[in-house]
Amino acid sequence: METLNDVKKRIKSVQGIAQMTGAMQLVSAAKKRRSLALRDTMFPFFEHCVDTMGDIMRRSEAIDNPFFTLNQKVSGQTWKIAYFVLCGDQGLAGSYNNNIVKTCEEHIQMKILDNTAKGITTDYKMYVFGKIARERLLHLGYNVDASFSYPLPEPTFFDAQEVVSVIKQKFLIESYDLVYLVYTHLESALNMKTDVIRLAPVDPKSIDEVRKYFVEVKDDDDDSTEIQYYPNVNEVFSFLIDTYLNAMVYGMMTDAYACEQTARFAAMDNATNSAEDMMKDLELKFNRARQAKITNELTEIINGASQVDNL
Repeated sequence: METLNDVKKRIKSVQGIAQMTGAMQLVSAAKKRRSLALRDTMFPFFEHCVDTMGDIMRRSEAIDNPFFTLNQKVSGQTWKIAYFVLCGDQGLAGSYNNNIVKTCEEHIQMKILDNTAKGITTDYKMYVFGKIARERLLHLGYNVDASFSYPLPEPTFFDAQEVVSVIKQKFLIESYDLVYLVYTHLESALNMKTDVIRLAPVDPKSIDEVRKYFVEVKDDDDDSTEIQYYPNVNEVFSFLIDTYLNAMVYGMMTDAYACEQTARFAAMDNATNSAEDMMKDLELKFNRARQAKITNELTEIINGASQVDNL
């Protein structure tokens, strides 16, 4: 049975934890509000870029650009795949980072199984932004570029441009056939979904998936309207591809950042509530232990007085 001093030590320890998680909750709340405001501010630019690229993809078929052309593989050949993974540099965010790792594992294993069934080998490499998932994936034995280190603080458009320059360099110079971006989408304040989006070559399905998340679908869209691109569609596509990639990555970064801060706020809120519940239980134990101590002391005094009276 715990002594009175033991309960006092536990109460002091839990009080310290509650104060720390409460302070972290306040910080996370401020970052969460800022991240959601950043996410909402980004939407108009993001929506315009995604809509424009979607229109070009739907209305044009003969685009001669490496970011549009998907290589075809047959049995005996190899798919070279690059994964760019957006995760956090810090923990204490619930299952946020673990869900990213799980999604990466599932997607890679699915690709390997599908390609193996077709007689195609899979050569992949992962470039992880943030150390939590990188260390975890390295520990699990996945092919992660350990030298690639790029922390992701509160994202800016300039950060997105730097990330896109890295992605373009890896895609063009190292000749990857596919480039995927793994990130977490904030569906609601209580629900997040880790998703995998194909960045290169540009994927109409990925555009439709992103539009479903972020862009308000307009019922009056008229795909029959003829649009002329000057001087030609290839020149327009080549000009817009950088803007499109910047918009996509910036949108994913702000969404992932909002998810991380929301997850951390929820984790700290749960930790603070748990500490408060534990404090109530410990206070009951403390009161019972103190009452037991007082009862024992009274019993000893009464027994001592009785012995004196008997002398």
